[in-house]
Amino acid sequence: MTIPDLYAIYQRHPVISTDTRKIAPGSLFFALKGDKFDANTFAEKAIEAGAAYAVIDNPEYALDERYLLVEDGLTALQHLAAYHRSLLDIPVIALTGSNGKTTTKELINAVLSQRYKTLATIGNLNNHIGVPLTLLSISTAHEMAIVEMGANHQKEIAFLCTIAQPTHGLITNVGKAHLEGFGGVEGVKKGKGEMYDYLVNMQPEDTTDNRRIAFINSDDAILLSMQQERGLTNAIYYGKNDDERNLISGKLVDNSPFLVVDWKDKFCGESFTIASNLTGAYNIDNILVAICIGATFGMSTAEINDGIAGYHPTNNRSQIVQTATNTLICDLYNANPSSMFVAIDNLDKMAAARKVLILGDMFEMGEESAEEHTAVIKKALDADVQERIFIGQDFASQQTEVNGAGITSSTFYLTAEDAIAGLKSNPVTNATVLIKGSRGMALERLITLL
Repeated sequence: MTIPDLYAIYQRHPVISTDTRKIAPGSLFFALKGDKFDANTFAEKAIEAGAAYAVIDNPEYALDERYLLVEDGLTALQHLAAYHRSLLDIPVIALTGSNGKTTTKELINAVLSQRYKTLATIGNLNNHIGVPLTLLSISTAHEMAIVEMGANHQKEIAFLCTIAQPTHGLITNVGKAHLEGFGGVEGVKKGKGEMYDYLVNMQPEDTTDNRRIAFINSDDAILLSMQQERGLTNAIYYGKNDDERNLISGKLVDNSPFLVVDWKDKFCGESFTIASNLTGAYNIDNILVAICIGATFGMSTAEINDGIAGYHPTNNRSQIVQTATNTLICDLYNANPSSMFVAIDNLDKMAAARKVLILGDMFEMGEESAEEHTAVIKKALDADVQERIFIGQDFASQQTEVNGAGITSSTFYLTAEDAIAGLKSNPVTNATVLIKGSRGMALERLITLL
């Protein structure tokens, strides 16, 4: 079956399903393969559950005309998404980066949705499956889309850009994330830089008015060097400095614990103040780029401020949780050395009588794991906090490598289960507590004990 033929069916059934446990009536089911399953075997079940058609890549399961045979199910999904995108005449803002992608995406959507009908990536469905699903959720009612792109190896962002065909691009930052897959920090720079490569190399030929645009943090020397190396000239800047290129400039006013930000537009000069529901000084860059994008698309100051102020973080991403005995800063979705350092710095600078660090292992560090976990321990020991708890085998294995004044007020646990037992015996009370670790550590299990 050709992609145009498949698209004609999609137009009649524009809801995509990939999980037989969540079949939408009348949907188009794609039988995707995983490491431990072959969804072709579930195609009949999908039809029985209400799917109008099942897209399969094994003729053995083609029982009747409702089973659409393609060469490869995942490739068909990706090509269908790219075909659909090519027919949409709307701005598509794509973003990637080592840290802050999902929060930034949510902030951008919170701002733009004050005026426009937007479609944004749900959660962090930002990979080779999630991006096509996001694009195929765009309808003719939508006026713009915000597409998050994640990657753990080179050439992935380049591939996702060919599917999403963004008109605007953003790299939040480049840090020490997924070092194993990228092959080190230089590999991360190259992989994330594929966003800029696309913006430079895929310019429309008809008019310069529609050239693809990058939003760039003028405070970030790494991003500026990546821009210069690629000859990327069509850019809009934002930052905390007074760089005359900045469309939007801002500064942190308060962070105790929620961020209050002052910002101004270069063309109006007047300053405005936003009280957000985010914590973490590192989030000011995410707020400023959302403001910058709102201003770029002609939104009013009131719309921008309402969008930022109305955003409430969820899913333990820079989220404040007030318990009976503690104030928790929950940042549990992911962790790498770069995000660990800024999170520790943030707690260090907060005005609180008692501060506690609870840090879990960082995954996908590869050969640099020991060095990076040691660096985080040393950073934590230097911080102005009263107690430090490290959880996981990677942290525990470096305990003997570290000496410092704070080591006596530090506890190391091999597993989260050990930490749970320890917290039951020695509860943390009357403190501001940062909990941060990689998703696989599942440190949210500690929240009920705090």
